[in-house]
Formats: sequence, C-alpha cells, structure tokens
Amino acid sequence: MPSVVGLLEQRELTARRRVDALREEADRIQAELVAAELEWNEGVVVRSRVGEVLSPGEGDAVGPDATEEPSDRGDPPAPPASSAAARSKSVVPMRRAGLAWSAPSVDYQRIVQALADRGRLGQGPLTCQEMAGCFGLDPVPAKIEALRSKAKRLTARGWLAEPAPGRFTLAKAVAGPGGGT
Repeated sequence: MPSVVGLLEQRELTARRRVDALREEADRIQAELVAAELEWNEGVVVRSRVGEVLSPGEGDAVGPDATEEPSDRGDPPAPPASSAAARSKSVVPMRRAGLAWSAPSVDYQRIVQALADRGRLGQGPLTCQEMAGCFGLDPVPAKIEALRSKAKRLTARGWLAEPAPGRFTLAKAVAGPGGGT
C-alpha cells in the first residue's frame, strides 16, 4: 500500500511537469507572437508608405516642412493630420524633438494624453490597471496586458518613463499636446 506522502509527492511531480510544459509552450507562443507582430508592423509601414506615394496631390507637397522625415530605423514618417485619426494601429516612432503628438496611433496618443493630464494635475505615475479604469475598460487581464504592452512600447521609444516597475509617467522630454517637443 503506497504512503500518503508518496502519493502527494507523485501528484506534485506531475503538476510540476505540467507547469514546465505549459511554460515551454507559452515561451514558444510568445516567440511566435513577437515574429507575427514584426511581420504585421512591417506590413503597416509598407502600406503607409505606398499610400503616401499613391495619394493624389499629397505627393506634390514634398519639401522640408511638408512632413516629418523617416528616421534611419525605418519608422514611418508622420502622416498628415487628416489621416492620423484614421490609423487605428501602427508602429510607434522613436521620440525626437519636433515630432508631433499625432505621430503615434490614436490608442497610443490616448495613453500619452492620460499621463500628460496626470502630470498637469501634479499626480504621480499610473499603473496599467488604473489606465484601464481611466479609459472605461474592464480591468480584466487581457485589457491590462494590452495596455502594458503599449505602455512598454511607448517607454522603449522615449514617449514614457517607468520610474518603478509597472508605473508609467510622461517622459521628461515630452511636452503637452501642441508642444511638439
């Protein structure tokens, strides 16, 4: 007759193996997700550039102050203000002096605006769960993780700062809307 401790150890070993297998699968899926996002972002950039080239009338206005120049990293130039609201998802450009707040897509602009408002009110950093509440989203893990991903992307590209893990503020170099710097 097996001992109770032996049965519990067997059950624990089975559970640990299951957890390890699921972690490996999650890592594999995460790697596939990163590759798919890269492919998708490249498609967005290509479509944006083709749309700019094929736009009637807009291609004639090429000059030093017509649009932002693309960076050497391959980020798309900031489109005219009229098409900024039409883009729902796009690549976030690296933050640089003179880059308009309309450069990131609307979803990213919303995050930057919320943090700018908090800074203007003298409030501290914002967590992704608090952001979800500000935007009227259900505080479910999927929504919070989507916001976290966007906030991390904005942080990596110089729009936001993360003074403490999971807490985001507007980067010092970023001014309010209309400020441009």
